Amino acid sequence: MNMHTSPVIAPPAPRTLGEMRLPMVMMRDILLKTIFRKNVDTVTEIAKAICLPVPVTQELVDLARSQKLVEATGTLHAGAGNEMGFQLTDSGKARALDALSQSEYYGAMPVPLEVYSEQVKRQSIRNIQITREQLTGAMGHLILPNELLDHLGPAVSAGRSILMYGPPGNGKSSISNGIRDALGDKIYIPRAIEYSGQVITVYDPIVHSAAEEIVDDPTSLRRTSGRFDTRYVLCERPTVITGGELSLSMLDLVYNPTARTYQAPLQLKSTGGIFIVDDLGRQEEPPQSLVNRWIVPLEESKDILALQSGEKFEVPFDTLVIFSTNFHPNEIFDRAALRRIFFKIKIDGPCQEDFLKIFALVARKKKMPIDEETLIYLLKEKYSTIDNEYANYQPVFLIDQMISVCEFEGIPYQMNPDLIDRAWANMFVREEQIVH
Repeated sequence: MNMHTSPVIAPPAPRTLGEMRLPMVMMRDILLKTIFRKNVDTVTEIAKAICLPVPVTQELVDLARSQKLVEATGTLHAGAGNEMGFQLTDSGKARALDALSQSEYYGAMPVPLEVYSEQVKRQSIRNIQITREQLTGAMGHLILPNELLDHLGPAVSAGRSILMYGPPGNGKSSISNGIRDALGDKIYIPRAIEYSGQVITVYDPIVHSAAEEIVDDPTSLRRTSGRFDTRYVLCERPTVITGGELSLSMLDLVYNPTARTYQAPLQLKSTGGIFIVDDLGRQEEPPQSLVNRWIVPLEESKDILALQSGEKFEVPFDTLVIFSTNFHPNEIFDRAALRRIFFKIKIDGPCQEDFLKIFALVARKKKMPIDEETLIYLLKEKYSTIDNEYANYQPVFLIDQMISVCEFEGIPYQMNPDLIDRAWANMFVREEQIVH
């Protein structure tokens, strides 16, 4: 899908060691640990392992050599363009082991927090402009009233916060996913960031779907890796979906005492993308306290995290937060919290006319012939017993049930009052059927 915004500006690769803005000792130690753990011995291999350009890696290797931590093996690797091999000296090994005991982290050099913050601005979710076509395109499989899109579009384009509420089974979750699909462009996610000498890993293959990687051809003159800083991974805009399992502690840095490194919390992983809190009100913590935790980030576009030492620091907060709940907002929030959520959108069940549209659409898709008399029976005899309350999930449910019966009985797909009765019985469990 074409976004109406220009492609995200890639993070420029560092050209010298001085441009890295990381503590020199930290960089040297990550180099030693990586050589030790990954057994890489040419500058090209080391550069790939620590995700830095070859000239910068060469500078780092020279620094370690001058400190007698790395030495040349004196053998040229014919397979690697006649490159010199390097290995750790005894004091280099000792230093690597010492560094590993302080932090197990090795591999990609982290990106300093302030450098990452600049990239966040370049790819902000607030820069996104979504058109009605894009939104309808992504929601194509849902039948939504026009006025709903009138509310949704500006809410998404503002990149602020959205609360969707209304009875269950009407597609709040599908709409959240549709918003995600409408975004459609790509951003750069750092493998790890650094703050105050601590490493925080950000890239998470479960949350971030990496775009196809450009494979480097070492023989080509124009090296592709110069295009952007390979300490980042080019990904779809991330989407984090949480539900009843969400707790406040999930929004804190996760410290791994064995590796002595941190893992970014969910909202930091979703930077530049969407954070969906589904089923708000089903968590152990009251919704009010969950929303209070988001208030400062939502208003000031920054979040406060704390290290093990208790030191607090600011990280960018650039996420479209979507809360979705089956409760009425007034039941779960006070006025102050509601005022802070920018857009509140009610997602209702369909009216009878839309319900029939959805029913016809699903039937056509599933090759189920429609019988008008059966439909009249469904509306008059069945829906009248539940105050004509329609929900978006019901047509699919009823038609699937009828199909299952037809397939079991070995008869062609059809609908009749008897099949409707059987399907309906499965949609609503009668009270007296429950045996305690």
